[in-house]
Amino acid sequence: MLKKRIIPCLDIKDGNTVKGINFEDLKKAGDPVELAKKYESEGADELVFLDITATIENRKTFVELVRKIAQELSIPFTVGGGIASVEDVRKLLEAGADKISINSSAVKDPKLISELASEFGSQCIVVAIDTKKVGLTNLVHIKGGREATELETLEWARRAEALGAGEILLTSMDGDGTKNGFDLNITKLVSERVTIPVIASGGAGSADDFIKVFNETKATGALAASIFHFNEIGIQDLKKQLKNLKIEVR
Repeated sequence: MLKKRIIPCLDIKDGNTVKGINFEDLKKAGDPVELAKKYESEGADELVFLDITATIENRKTFVELVRKIAQELSIPFTVGGGIASVEDVRKLLEAGADKISINSSAVKDPKLISELASEFGSQCIVVAIDTKKVGLTNLVHIKGGREATELETLEWARRAEALGAGEILLTSMDGDGTKNGFDLNITKLVSERVTIPVIASGGAGSADDFIKVFNETKATGALAASIFHFNEIGIQDLKKQLKNLKIEVR
């Protein structure tokens, strides 16, 4: 069985780390390079960098900032935001990213998943899914959560896997920044119906939330931002609590 991963996330806007609630009301949360160094030293298993306005502003990810962060890391480093081509991915991998995350571009052109997997290997292609409940249905959202699609979340996750994705980063927009806990229902549904790793994201507020998502779903990773950025819980303390409950972590 895969050991569970604790993954801090750097949401980047205008070169700064930011954090909001339900993808809105963004506030600065620190220097991304310094935060990356902090998480490396504290024992994070991976780090995710999401340039959250790149797609909306119709521009590419900050490659130089990615390079600066990568120089400080030895742990796996995933980068997303505004990625829409093989050349985009090549530049980011050359800058030091280990994996890339695609969302809006994959929804608009699903064959991009297959193209990237063929060129670089499925192991470095993460499909990010921003999901929100609309009525009784979990729907995929794009453009930084600003635009709903008609894609049902589970259906899209399974299709992404079939096209060559190596991992799913599943973010509950309803939970994002609320600290009310991960969305266990959609995380359980998706993680049990795909065979590739699923990272739970959106809503972490305490160690108990990580315990629940690992005990009640098949997610192999759990991502959080504000509780780490603002020192509400330490990564080593979190891992110690998980180990004490016989949850295998790296």
